[in-house]
Amino acid sequence: MATNIRIASWVLLLCATFSMAMATTSSPANTCSAPIGEEEEDNSVPVRKEIYGNGKIYDITHRYTTNMPSWETKEGLGQFLWLPASMKNGSLANFSEMKLPAHTGTHVDAPGHVYDHYFDAGFDVDTLDLDVLNVSVGPALLVDVPRDKNITAEVMKSLKIPKGVRRVLFRTLNTDRGLMWKKEFDTSYVGFMKDGAKWLVENTDIKLVGVDYLSAAAYDDLIPSHLVFLEGREVILVEGLKLDDIVPGIYVVHCLPLRLLGAEGSPIRCILIK
Repeated sequence: MATNIRIASWVLLLCATFSMAMATTSSPANTCSAPIGEEEEDNSVPVRKEIYGNGKIYDITHRYTTNMPSWETKEGLGQFLWLPASMKNGSLANFSEMKLPAHTGTHVDAPGHVYDHYFDAGFDVDTLDLDVLNVSVGPALLVDVPRDKNITAEVMKSLKIPKGVRRVLFRTLNTDRGLMWKKEFDTSYVGFMKDGAKWLVENTDIKLVGVDYLSAAAYDDLIPSHLVFLEGREVILVEGLKLDDIVPGIYVVHCLPLRLLGAEGSPIRCILIK
């Protein structure tokens, strides 16, 4: 009985927070506008921010750089941007071209990533549910995972995530170690083991799983965990999130992948809103 009361309280709190967040974010005063007086500063130097909206909006997307980690390489991403048409070389405008793996940096997986029949059937990133990736299904929960282990069924049970919570961002030892800031790919990153993924799918309402390295699945259980998550085509994996210095708790989350027809993965821009 006490457990049911606690769960009911959690769900009520989530709903109340979601309502307040929607009311707050719909106000023109709380948009991503520059702070008062910023227009008086030197605007000849670009300012790169991580927090917007007077401290209410957090960019949890990693910035693409040549030195960011890339899957199973010591060399990092390397050059991914070229300028074939340049005003310095006589062109009327600068015109860049880009080439990078679809599963680089902060990105999303589609079911075709590990299921070839889904890939052939067209279950690409353009078919992912924007209701799940954005605010309409309720708020998101940012949780800290115990730092000494991968995400197993035991760990999932210990987190006591209430029923009704549909989107959870899992912050792990990966963030503490700054793995997404290191050039060399690290196979010792923390991720889901198969039993942890299975427990989540079978015992929670979670439809969006966010993690803080290049894969939601631990390296030693890479394909088995992905297969569990993506088999039902209901769980969306958002990988490579930047969760540094954010207080655990309830947020509004927005994530938007590119509409890449036929792609099993895509870069994605994600923000959290208090």
